[in-house]
Amino acid sequence: MLKIGIIGLDSSHAVEFTELLNNDHNPYHVKGGKVVIAYPGGSKDFELSISRVWEYTKILKEKYGVQIVDSPEEVAENSDGILIESADGRVHFEQFSKIVSYKKPVFIDKPMSLSFKETSKMFEIAEKYGIPLMSSSALRYAEGLCKTLSSINKEDIIGVDVYGPMPLQPTQPGLFWYGIHMVEILFTILGRNFKCVKAINNEDHDLVIGVWEGGRIGTIRGNRKGNNNFGALIHLQKYTKFVDINAFPKPYYASILEEIMKMFIRGIAPIEPDETKQIIRFIEIANQYRQ
Repeated sequence: MLKIGIIGLDSSHAVEFTELLNNDHNPYHVKGGKVVIAYPGGSKDFELSISRVWEYTKILKEKYGVQIVDSPEEVAENSDGILIESADGRVHFEQFSKIVSYKKPVFIDKPMSLSFKETSKMFEIAEKYGIPLMSSSALRYAEGLCKTLSSINKEDIIGVDVYGPMPLQPTQPGLFWYGIHMVEILFTILGRNFKCVKAINNEDHDLVIGVWEGGRIGTIRGNRKGNNNFGALIHLQKYTKFVDINAFPKPYYASILEEIMKMFIRGIAPIEPDETKQIIRFIEIANQYRQ
């Protein structure tokens, strides 16, 4: 039974992961570890972050009996695997740098960082210390997406259109906030080798167009108007397949947590570092087109 530590209690993901690991009676309980220690964190200039720290800290301490400590280093010293759950992507590099020397496997919630350069450096440091490192949106592992991909031949894919909600957050520019969910879906379907990307936007929508190997085109429609559903259309040689991200009751959090726990136990990250780096690079380029 691994001791899991959390750094950053300003995201609902910290509570969701703790519930799935610590509550044996949850129908989607994930086995292999328990959250035992956490550092609250929080960014004072990010209202959505700092306003939630007290509430989520209280839940972890009182409902789940998690020990609350004063530093990321204390979490790293007293855990077997670490979840960096801080909502603010700006602080991930600093938090990771403080704990990497403890040589524990680390998951960093999306976005891994807000720059390709910083993300690349984090993977370099992880390799230096010989630790597995993973970062991802939970939607990559949504059951509806995974079952759809298992039912088709990826070589028949000629293009993909992804859509979903894209509220904006000034401290997490452009697609780094909610847009990254759709970017993760796109890369999960088309792979990491994109060639170029362009984008347009207005007050209500963002439209991002990327070109992959073989001339395949992938688009993202980020909506700030209308419904809040995620979904995708996978265009194949002979037909188009609709991906219903919410087709199954299993929570995204449970699916990704299962992959995280496998990494903690086996010591092998399920996503290639280059793919995560390319996702961040894709977002950087797309954001350059934002007005």
